[in-house]
Amino acid sequence: MNPRLALLLPCVFVSACATFLPSPQPKPKPKPGEPVLTIYAAKPWFVEEGIASWYGGRWIGRLTANGERYRANDLTAAHKKLPFHTRVRVTDLKTGRQIIVRINNRGPFKKGRVIDLSVTAARQLGTYDRGLAKVRIEALREIPQMKHPNLSTRKLRAQNEQQNTPQKKQALKPTPTPTPTPKPSPTPAKKSPTSARKKSASSGSPPGNSRHKTSPQRKSRTPRKSS
Repeated sequence: MNPRLALLLPCVFVSACATFLPSPQPKPKPKPGEPVLTIYAAKPWFVEEGIASWYGGRWIGRLTANGERYRANDLTAAHKKLPFHTRVRVTDLKTGRQIIVRINNRGPFKKGRVIDLSVTAARQLGTYDRGLAKVRIEALREIPQMKHPNLSTRKLRAQNEQQNTPQKKQALKPTPTPTPTPKPSPTPAKKSPTSARKKSASSGSPPGNSRHKTSPQRKSRTPRKSS
């Protein structure tokens, strides 16, 4: 046998087996969860006033300073010093309108400007047509929330559900109305003749007439002698 063929046979066998192996399936994407309510502290940790501008056009689709793509529909903004992903409340000092944006870029680098808004953020704030506006920016501190309940609360919730389930089932079922059962009427006891005879014998009267009246004896009248 040719030694080359002997070396090629295992490779062919392995390749044939590899063709029949199932290809790995892609992992399913996680479903988007419900929106979570975000709570911020009442007192901001950074406050600044100045001119706000907006940027778009050729910057749409480019990478921002934190590595993500700039999208005009996102509520984002650029700041010179604030950390990335900081939530900032922007207030228009002329109209009083407010929005909350997320910092994901650096800028603006012109004198007097403190923040550079995205296209959608400028439209919601009402400064898109004006271009520039006097604003106040406030860096907000997010209050962490408990995403998963404690074990104690889970146990209490399970106990409450177990206690409430039988009550609900009983309330849903109609209670049957009890049907009155007829009571048997009492039957008079029959007196046997033997008992009647025994009673009459003990009283000394004949059995037929229990109440026997004796007739009173008449006094005999003796005739008087005539003198």
